[in-house]
Amino acid sequence: MRKVFADAGYLIAVINPRDELHSKATEVGKSLEPCRIVTSEFVLLEVMKVLIRSGRKRLAYDAVMGLRQNPNTEIVPATSSLFREACRIYIQHSDKDWDAIDSSSYWIMKTKGIVDVLTYDHHFQQMGFRALLRND
Repeated sequence: MRKVFADAGYLIAVINPRDELHSKATEVGKSLEPCRIVTSEFVLLEVMKVLIRSGRKRLAYDAVMGLRQNPNTEIVPATSSLFREACRIYIQHSDKDWDAIDSSSYWIMKTKGIVDVLTYDHHFQQMGFRALLRND
């Protein structure tokens, strides 16, 4: 089964109908079925942080718990090893403005052979992946 990585921006857009990318994210997500969605606990923490800041704490919690129970979703744990790799990638690419969470996603995608990412974030294009919510 095809594996696609889900970044925080995509997950937030799908969860929050008020997000400007909601329609696009929903449409792209449905077009990929069936597929296995891969994300990480670091990404889920970012999702929760953003939704909580917009006053959507319960929505954030329910969405993350729903993802954790979805059999078509693989959530990579936030381990010390992954954190170290993210820090290494982050500093190795200091000419880019990737953050540490994007760096951890990069490592996960490289090790799992994933090339498609559900995101609008151009950083993933810089990393050599296909950002599925972008048209460029």
